[in-house]
Amino acid sequence: MATENGTENPTENATVLPARRSAWPGWVAAAAALAYAAPHFWWGAGVSAMFPGDFAMAPDGNLEAAIGYWFMGALAVFGAVLALALVRPWGRRFPALLIAVPSGLAAIGMILWGFMYFAMQYMLAVGRVVSSPAFAAKDAHPQAAWGLFWYGLFLVWGITLGIAAWQRLRARRDGA
Repeated sequence: MATENGTENPTENATVLPARRSAWPGWVAAAAALAYAAPHFWWGAGVSAMFPGDFAMAPDGNLEAAIGYWFMGALAVFGAVLALALVRPWGRRFPALLIAVPSGLAAIGMILWGFMYFAMQYMLAVGRVVSSPAFAAKDAHPQAAWGLFWYGLFLVWGITLGIAAWQRLRARRDGA
């Protein structure tokens, strides 16, 4: 259809395409998961780098190391694969609800976990709460500052995983 000046309006005849999902939330969530997994593996191997506290005081029994380091590292690697399944074409082989719902629930848990850490740090900083004697030395250790990084990582991981899960559910609803 011609406009007043006699030219065609290209947007009038254009086919409306569905909005393409953005893959960045899944990639960021996967990167955060791997950033969480890597130190768990090296902590399990006895390397203390980036440990949020006094590594010498960390439980070092076989069961504690297997669960706290190796299992949590492997679980995070699985989380990275799950995050990528939300945004990569090969992930469409799985029912959307099977991967988006657990991802969404995990995202809520990680966001709450990270947020509560920062809320508690704020309460400690303003003097509204005081660390118990059992945790005072641990909280005062210079390595405890790594907690800010690790719990910030939980927030990034949780938020981006939640976005990716939400996008996957919306794509399912929209028939994509």
